[in-house]
Amino acid sequence: MRSTFVLLRVLVAAAVLTATTVSFLDSHAFWVEARFRDRATLAANFFSYITVEVCLLAVVVLLIGAVVLARGALPEPRWFAWLRAGVVTYMVVIGVVYNLLLRGTVVTGAGAGQDWTNEVMHVVAPLALILDWLFAPGRRRLSWAVVPALLAFPVAWFVYTIIRAPLVYDQMKHEQVWYPYPFLDPRLADPPIVPGGMIAVVFYVVAMTAVFASAGWLTVLISRRSIGQRGTPAVSAEKEPVNAAF
Repeated sequence: MRSTFVLLRVLVAAAVLTATTVSFLDSHAFWVEARFRDRATLAANFFSYITVEVCLLAVVVLLIGAVVLARGALPEPRWFAWLRAGVVTYMVVIGVVYNLLLRGTVVTGAGAGQDWTNEVMHVVAPLALILDWLFAPGRRRLSWAVVPALLAFPVAWFVYTIIRAPLVYDQMKHEQVWYPYPFLDPRLADPPIVPGGMIAVVFYVVAMTAVFASAGWLTVLISRRSIGQRGTPAVSAEKEPVNAAF
């Protein structure tokens, strides 16, 4: 069982890293062909997509997880359980939002790209992380206090994106503003139940934060059940001594 998940984690990490790398190289080739001058900013834009950031984080977590399993260090360390729960939560939201709302959306300034990279990053990776969370041995029972902690990354990303947007020149659209997703752009955000503009952006940010919180709650709930776990006794982070090794 352990050896199977060691191999699966390495393979999924390799697939996600390959897809992310190919996506960047395709984007860079497009920038060169289009003769965009400020490619450093375009590269920064690429790595400002939350999908890219979470995919790279997932690669790190999967490889660490493979080492943890290979060493037989079960249940997994508490710090790693928190990190792994975060990646699972973010991947779930990315997969759901992309496939329900953003599939087919043109990525500003990144070129056409290859379809398989999107599928790996938005479908394969989320499904793999979910299955890993459910069935990989050594999952730790998490405290409910983890749920609000999991929101730190997406909230920080929202703040970073909104502050950075007016400071970036969009070389493709020739305008002094760049948003990675249309629902964060006050000019384009137009939900059906609230006015447009910044009110719409606030609505989307609050709604997305609630989605992240819900996904985090579900992730922690699963950790507190014996779903998919065989032969590894659950260890509660709530009952560990304060000076327990991280």
